[in-house]
Amino acid sequence: MTPVVVTSLVAANPSLRRAFDLCVEKARRNIEALADRPASWAFAVNGHYAEWNEGFHEIGNWTSSFITGMALLAWRETGNDHFIQHVERLGPWYAAKVGEHAAETMHDLGFLYSLYSVALYKMTGEARHREVGLQAARVLAGRFIPNGNYIRAWGRMDDIASDYAGLAIIDCMMNLPLLYWAAEETGDARFKEIAMRHSDTTLRRFVRADDSVYHAYRFDPAMGGENYCGRSIDSHWARGTAWAIYGFALGYRYTGDSDYLGVALRLARKFNSLLDDEVVPVWDFRLEAGAPLLRDSSAAAVAVCAFQELEAVCAADEPIIEAKRALLERLCSDDYLDRDLAVEGVLKHGQVGDGVGKAKNAYTSWGDYYLMEALAREMGMKETWW
Repeated sequence: MTPVVVTSLVAANPSLRRAFDLCVEKARRNIEALADRPASWAFAVNGHYAEWNEGFHEIGNWTSSFITGMALLAWRETGNDHFIQHVERLGPWYAAKVGEHAAETMHDLGFLYSLYSVALYKMTGEARHREVGLQAARVLAGRFIPNGNYIRAWGRMDDIASDYAGLAIIDCMMNLPLLYWAAEETGDARFKEIAMRHSDTTLRRFVRADDSVYHAYRFDPAMGGENYCGRSIDSHWARGTAWAIYGFALGYRYTGDSDYLGVALRLARKFNSLLDDEVVPVWDFRLEAGAPLLRDSSAAAVAVCAFQELEAVCAADEPIIEAKRALLERLCSDDYLDRDLAVEGVLKHGQVGDGVGKAKNAYTSWGDYYLMEALAREMGMKETWW
């Protein structure tokens, strides 16, 4: 494979290259372990993702592909077929998840299949990966609620009595690239239409007048309901904001809709205005007085990728570019990076959410992936798999 050209940010700071190499080595170990025993590999306070026992086909699994995504980034960089061989072993599991297990899925098929089937198809050109990716897009499109113009987040679609009925969440902005890709691959404009209608609803309903963001929005009743990851209904969840910035920036790339670019820039500037001297954001920007200032490294990693996307479309101003640099360098410091190869996780100090069962000061597989993606882009990767 063609070597990646290193750009100035990585050349100027060798710690970034060392961080990428660490990601490669952990990806080498992790992908083999995941292929041996497919599971969600979501998060862990001790950094050992394999101990998280949620099954691959469980309806709540949205995270396995952050491990495959890291392996494919490593394969792209090194050309070592160890990575692709173990990624390919998972193929039957991915096919079954949107085949015989399709009813037991949720909106996060974008996270799962953009970093597996779409990535593999783009890298290998093999039609079987294209078809599984398109099937995932069909299942995701089936979650669209036309009357409300949104994609239902969680729960089986035939369960209309569930607490999840009528619920959409901000994370879905990162699932929409799967639909945009499917539209381009097939020529079926329905996929793009669904993605844009959901985006338009998100812009109207989730983004507040002060450019803070709701995490969850329940359409019946119209507003409020549970707020699954932020501090409360009126909170300002840092990672949710980062999902929104990146998702709207990607929407602009696919559609050219200036409204999407405009909101991405507004949210980015709001996000940056709330960073303090620690650089990595607190997990929620509206913590109660006296609450612990827990940081979320995963929110920082997603934000870096979002800022890179804005930079790629020549929309990032100097403060956004500087925030990208500061966040990435902080994440690659010893305060946040775990160099112990016996630990599966890379980034320390991730915040999963509030409430019972939500890990605090944890390693997160999504934080690890977005850190590696950000480093790969700084090393010259032009195209992501979103």
